[in-house]
Amino acid sequence: MKWLDISMPMHKTMQVYKNRDANRFRLTADRTHAQDHICENRMEINLHTGTHLDAPLHVIDGGNTISTFPLDLSQLPCQVLDLSGLRGSIKVKDLDLKAIRPGGAVLLKTDNSLTDAFDPDYVFLSIEGAAALADTGVRLVGTDALGIERGQPGHPTHRALMTRGVWILEGLRLAHTVAGTGWTLHVLPLNIVGAEASPVRAVLSRDDE
Repeated sequence: MKWLDISMPMHKTMQVYKNRDANRFRLTADRTHAQDHICENRMEINLHTGTHLDAPLHVIDGGNTISTFPLDLSQLPCQVLDLSGLRGSIKVKDLDLKAIRPGGAVLLKTDNSLTDAFDPDYVFLSIEGAAALADTGVRLVGTDALGIERGQPGHPTHRALMTRGVWILEGLRLAHTVAGTGWTLHVLPLNIVGAEASPVRAVLSRDDE
């Protein structure tokens, strides 16, 4: 079995959305071995920092929270689409829709994965591309950007997926991931009551070839 971690490492200099200071990851010592003979740290994090899962509440008033994430989606057959070299938005013509199986996950591998710094011109999913993916019956779409869209008023890409029951996984690291089928995606959010998102550890697995 081959295992591949596709999550962002969490640290104080990691990339954050639009380089907002409020989104910075912070780890502060509450107790130390030197003073207390034990180590305990406090973590401060925006729920959309690093690799994270969005719940409908993120963009839909009254939408489902992250604690409603169906556990049967924590392990899904997964296809990685290689969109390397693409700039701007991912359009319908860029997606291999015929190869996408209903009921699984699709991960969008782009040049976003090639940098550890935030790029304001990151590759994002168009509204039409999101609607087309939802039409395939896919249950989760993942991207290697910290946002699946880029500044569209009203967040229509999120809505095109979420109103169809498709969950959104953002902030993946896919540079070393081989495109194609045969992968299984493993992902679990924290059970944070009332929250619109959660950090996750996202991992891919597949049988050795």
